This record gives sequence, C-alpha cells and structure tokens, in this order.
Amino acid sequence: MKLFTCQQIAEIDQLTMKLEPIPSIDLMEQASGQVADWIIQNIGNDRSFSVFAGPGNNGGDALAVARMLAWAHFNCTVYLTSFGHELKGDPAINWQRLEEQNKVVLKRIDSEDSIPDISAETNVIDGLFGSGLNKPLEGLAKLIVQKINQSGAKVISIDIPSGLFGEDNSQNDLSGVIRASQTLTFQFPKLSFLFPENNQLVGDLEVLPIGLHPEAISLTESKYFYLTKEFISGKITKRDKFSHKGTYGHALLIAGSYGKMGAAVLASKACLRSGVGLLTSHVPRLSYEIIQNSVPEAMTSIDASDLIFTGFPDLNTFSAVGIGPGLDKKSASQDAFKKLLDAKPNKMVIDADAINILSENQDWYGLLPENAILTPHPKEFERLAGPSANSFERLQIQLRFSAKYKVIVVVKGAHTCITFPDGRAFFNSTGNPGMATGGSGDVLTGIILGLLAQNYPPEEAALIGVYLHGLAGDLAAEQFGQHALIAGDIINQIGTAFLRLG
Repeated sequence: MKLFTCQQIAEIDQLTMKLEPIPSIDLMEQASGQVADWIIQNIGNDRSFSVFAGPGNNGGDALAVARMLAWAHFNCTVYLTSFGHELKGDPAINWQRLEEQNKVVLKRIDSEDSIPDISAETNVIDGLFGSGLNKPLEGLAKLIVQKINQSGAKVISIDIPSGLFGEDNSQNDLSGVIRASQTLTFQFPKLSFLFPENNQLVGDLEVLPIGLHPEAISLTESKYFYLTKEFISGKITKRDKFSHKGTYGHALLIAGSYGKMGAAVLASKACLRSGVGLLTSHVPRLSYEIIQNSVPEAMTSIDASDLIFTGFPDLNTFSAVGIGPGLDKKSASQDAFKKLLDAKPNKMVIDADAINILSENQDWYGLLPENAILTPHPKEFERLAGPSANSFERLQIQLRFSAKYKVIVVVKGAHTCITFPDGRAFFNSTGNPGMATGGSGDVLTGIILGLLAQNYPPEEAALIGVYLHGLAGDLAAEQFGQHALIAGDIINQIGTAFLRLG
C-alpha cells in the first residue's frame, strides 16, 4: 500500500472527484458513512455522544456522522466551533441537514465559557481539525482539546487526532493534540501514525476505505509504503517438484561467543525454518557441541578461538553471509570482521554486535557490500548514523544513510522501517509488543539470511523477512499471549506464517 503526505491525499481527493466523477459533498458522505457504520458496529448506543466539529471538512465529516448516528437512534449533541468564521461549503450543507433532521442537539462554542463539561461516561467524536493543519493549536482551540483530554471520556477521532500533523511533528505542541482512544482514518495511515511518540495520541487505529479512485492513487507518486499480506504473498516463490537442497542455497551464519550462544542457536533455527537448503553456523571452538546438539540440521564451522570469532571459512561455498548475533566486540573479532568486509561477500546481513563494531569503526562504512542488509534496533541505529530528535528526523537520517552507502537498513520496532538506496521506505504492518523480548532480533537475522541464500533479491529478502517475522510473532501471541511470548515461539510459528501467506 502506498502511503502519502496529507497534501497528496488532498490531491487524490480532487482527482477522485474528477475521475468518478463525484461531488465533494457525496465523497464526504461516503467517508462519514464509513465512520458511522464503524461506530454503530463497534461502540453501540448505550452512552451519549458529544460531537465536536470544527469549521473545515473534518468538521463537515463530524456533522454528517452525527446525523447518521441520530438516524440509528444514537443520542448525540453537536458542538460547533467555527472560531469566528462563517460556515461554508460542504460543512454548511451538513449543518443545514442536521437542522432539518431535528434529531440532534446543536450548540456552538465561541468562548472559553461555552466549552461544555464533558463526562467520563460520554463518548466524544473529534472532528475539530483534519489532516490539513500545519501549525500548533492555540487559544480557544487548544483549550477545547485540553478539556476533552482531561475528561476521561472515550475519544474517537475522525481521520486524524485534532492538532496532530500528518508527517513531521517536531515543531508541534503535543499538549494541544487530542489523545484519541480510537482513530478512524481514511484510506491510508498517515505517516505520523507509524512513529512511536505519537502512539499515545492516535490510540487504536482503523483504516477505513472511502472509495478513492484507483487511478488517482496509481497516478500519485510516493516514496513511502505500507506492507500488506497481498504484496508479500505475491513475492514468495513456489518450489519446483525436482528441486533439491542445492537449489535453495547455502548460508553462512557467523554468530555466538562465550555466554552468548543462544543468539547463534536462535538465528540458526530461524534460518533453517525460512527454507534455506544448507546452513553452516560458524561458532567458537568450545561452542560446537552446543550448536550441533541444539540445531542438528546445521553444519558447523569451528573458529580457531575457543571463545570468540577470529576468522571465517572460504566464502566461495556460500550464497549469503550473516554476521552479528551474540558476536561480542573483542578486538580480534573486530579484525576478523574487517577482513570479512575486505573479502566482499556478495550478499550479506549485518546485525547486533557486528553493527556495534561498525559504529566504532565508521571508516569501514565504505566497505559495505552494495545492498547489504543492516538490521539495527533504534539505539544501534543511533550509534551507527547519529542521534535524532524524533522519529521523522530519524527516518530522514535512515534514508540518507541508505542512499549514501547503498545499503538496505531495517530499523526494528513497531512498524519496522526498511529503507532502500533509491529513497523508498517501507513500514511493516505485522508484529506486536510481545516480540519485545531477547532473541527476537536474532530470529529476524536468521530469516533474512535464509531468504537471501535462497536467491531472493536483497530487497525482497528484507521485506519478506520483516513481514514474515512479524506475522510469526502475531501467531505466537495468539497461542501464548504477548506477555509470555519468547523468541523460540516466533521460530515455531514461521511455518504457519508461510502457510498463511500461501
């Protein structure tokens, strides 16, 4: 799914009205109908609704929703805040329709004294401001938002929480933003919804289709994308009847050190579950029994050192190399990693301590193979590429890093972000907080390595790997719950995840 800036979404609205063709009031009616239907199906009418509408199109949506809910016997009171402006266009039409319907109590807010008291037992529908907002709320608007936030009521925001910007909120005043319990957004998630610092403002997110024209969407270019099941399913190759283990590649995983062999075991198991034909796990000499007993399907390459990584086997045997899980950062390991980069592996996944070693030797960045896949968590990425004040700024740094060094960067977290050298960024739609557990990242490394070794292009290996990892985590959470989930549970669900994508 393409993701768009708020300005682009407004342009898609205009193109839809031209291509359908459809009047703007009817497009507003379609969008409002989706919101009203969702509320009727998911909230119910056991409590009263306070609908706050602003003077723009978001307010027009809210007025239409109130009318539709009233027809369904919901008890609604509308509070219109026009901020001294005359209501015009589609919002004015919807106000008139409410007056003619005569089923909704209509009130206006024109001063601080006229802001109503809001009971915690009331459901609030937020239609004050939409996605076109470009400056922080102040004055009466901010006071209304703060009173809603202080009420303790369940807040349902239409399209976007009022006061939130659709992309960059670094210059915003978040104390003047609605804290929604539920956001019902139109057609596409807004980019700012995917950033962790805005989660407390967006609440639970539901994306509602409103009939925007497919041609309008396809004609609008974007560098941002949201991963979907349909997109990933179409990239997974089917196995040929006469294929054999050699068909599906030979991966080399360099992982583990004294006391950190669990990472090597988890990554090895995940690599095998991803479908690789052969796996060789390179581990310290005293660890070979651990890997052979824990992962009998893997072959073992034994380092000269008892405890750490100091060298690697001939790379000509392998179709992809992964390095990092549990590696440690000893000086001998750093020297061996530099030699590995000098050997120029064709396909490579770099994770964990290998990323930390890179961060301490930034003059090595130029040695990274083109389209190498780096999988840092946010703190590792900060060490790698520098600090950022917020997630939007971090995204720009990530995009620049990918472009400068021609690598694929996977910054792990909720909505894991994958950036490519050509400037595209993909956000994941699978995964859950239960995956915030030790070893989860090692599992991701193993999956991506296995896909790379099977000759998936690096771009596809990264995208499929991230989505598959999150889906397996979701399946594990269904079985064990989020609190009890461990990394091994994710591995055990990789097969089911493949079946879901089949």
